[in-house]
Amino acid sequence: MLLHIPDILDTEQVVAMRAALEAATWADGRETVGTQGARVKQNQQLPEHSPLRRQLGQVVLDALAGSALYHAAALPLRTLPPRFNRYHGGGHYGFHVDGAVMALPADAGQLRSDISCTLFLNPPEDYDGGELVISDTYGEHEVKLPAGDLIVYPSSSLHRVQAVTRGTRLAAFFWVQSLVRDDSRRRLLFELDTSIQRLTDTGADRDAVLQLTGTYHNLLRQWAET
Repeated sequence: MLLHIPDILDTEQVVAMRAALEAATWADGRETVGTQGARVKQNQQLPEHSPLRRQLGQVVLDALAGSALYHAAALPLRTLPPRFNRYHGGGHYGFHVDGAVMALPADAGQLRSDISCTLFLNPPEDYDGGELVISDTYGEHEVKLPAGDLIVYPSSSLHRVQAVTRGTRLAAFFWVQSLVRDDSRRRLLFELDTSIQRLTDTGADRDAVLQLTGTYHNLLRQWAET
């Protein structure tokens, strides 16, 4: 499921985060990928042990905690702390698939990457290029969102970032292990949850809404992995 979630960060948060990132010290983005990824990756990232990365990452996590739409779509079980990257001067990332299993910090175990997330931090008009291109059975989808907006998509997707030919593209990115491993099941649950919310808001029959809510939770009970 490819989903655009608007306004994860508000304008004030975006401006403050961008100012901190513009003053930061950056590292070669190839340091965090394997041999295959390094061949097609040309960008910069905040160093893995950067205090700023942890500080800004916590801002992102706190914002996600307040988004009902994000939780309905992702059903997050574990989240890898957000990282931050910068593309400019022709920086790009060729087609690749994200690693399936990733180490959590502080020897906290591992995370299966079910969902990939990119949080845009620049207005689209600030730079040329930089589209996130996601390939699936329906073709290629170009994504370039307003600052503060999030895109979530299956980590199994082939994807790339087009070269930035003017300006600078700043973003946060992270991975999620969902309670529900299968993307098609997550989509069904999300659509059911969304329908229940709409029926509730429009004053639909309470008994019918209750029955649908029970169906949602019984499906989640069957499919959830903890």
